[in-house]
Amino acid sequence: MDLNYLYGPSAGIQTERFDKLKAYFAQKFGDSEGVRLISAPGRTEIAGNHTDHNHGCVLAASVDMDSVAAVRPVKGDTVTLYSDMYDEPFIVSLDALEPTEAEKETTSSLIRGMAAGMKQNGFEIGGFEACVTSSVQRGSGLSSSAAFEVMLGKIFSVLYNGDRLDAKLNAKISQFAENKFFMKPCGLMDQMASAVGGLTYIDFKGGGAAVEKISYDFASKGFTPCVVSAGGDHGNLTNEYAAIPAEMKAVARLLGAETLRDVEDKIEASVPMLKNRVSDRAILRALHFADENRRVRKMVEALKNDDLDAFFAGVIASGESSWKLLQNLYVAGGSNQEMPLALEMSRRFLEGRGAWRIHGGGFAGTILAFVPTGELAAYTAYMEAVFGKGAVKPMFIRPEGAVEL
Repeated sequence: MDLNYLYGPSAGIQTERFDKLKAYFAQKFGDSEGVRLISAPGRTEIAGNHTDHNHGCVLAASVDMDSVAAVRPVKGDTVTLYSDMYDEPFIVSLDALEPTEAEKETTSSLIRGMAAGMKQNGFEIGGFEACVTSSVQRGSGLSSSAAFEVMLGKIFSVLYNGDRLDAKLNAKISQFAENKFFMKPCGLMDQMASAVGGLTYIDFKGGGAAVEKISYDFASKGFTPCVVSAGGDHGNLTNEYAAIPAEMKAVARLLGAETLRDVEDKIEASVPMLKNRVSDRAILRALHFADENRRVRKMVEALKNDDLDAFFAGVIASGESSWKLLQNLYVAGGSNQEMPLALEMSRRFLEGRGAWRIHGGGFAGTILAFVPTGELAAYTAYMEAVFGKGAVKPMFIRPEGAVEL
């Protein structure tokens, strides 16, 4: 695999990183003979905030930050996995493939869940030993969990199935593992963007996933996409995230459907009927869904027509809708409002020459910005003076999803 093609500007640091990973493997398992390297990228959400779980449309991209495993098969059904983020290994017997409350929200649950999903879809599974490193840091907003899940799917595919697992099915199995074993509600966007790779338009209508890769080079237009870590903790926000799809689907049910996608053109006209039957916030979130779904399609067309101004207008409008309608910038009643502060600072710096919006699940974590490359250093200094050194992370859109290196 051509590292320049896969990692862009960060290609130069990867060889040393992989050598260290192999040495880490040899330290833990005695040698590194027969080791294979498997990579799955993090993802950035460009538009389509909280639409996937109601079968909406998203524009997403894989990035040059990834989870990488040095791995080899072993006899038997035991997975032993070391991560450079933890002191102790995760040891999982694949003899038992049922979710347990004791493993809720743990790495072990994802290993077990991915194995269960592979087996349920007719694939072979088996034990392996692995050492993992990740440049997709937890809480970075780039979906470290999806990268890890998709990486596991690729491992089982490469080691035991002749690498025949389709990227889209890998994504669906990864979502299954997160929903049923990790026990966290999520849509399919994170896993699909990681597994498929590149800049992708994904339409989840009907519960499927129609994927179209979009060719666009922001660097050649003089812009660098970045995420800015504004702070806050995702750890206690599961209920906040779960409330968004629940409220949207409550509106959908009143309109005679299971998801908002089936009734998106009826939502605004139905507000008088919805009032006092669901919360006002649920109505606002449903209006966000309808607007955001249309917005994503317009942004895709803008990229195809090389209309960067229209695309940036869509990015900014998406962020405004998340702030005002979706209401996922901060927890109600919270005194710390890192996300609004980061967005307002970005507006003041970038207005008229870039774009900014909330990134991912919201409530804490990161924002997304498109920064003129010539002003990247100044923007970085401006934002990191408030949010700390390393808060701004420039991104290269990686053209491939999960791969064997």
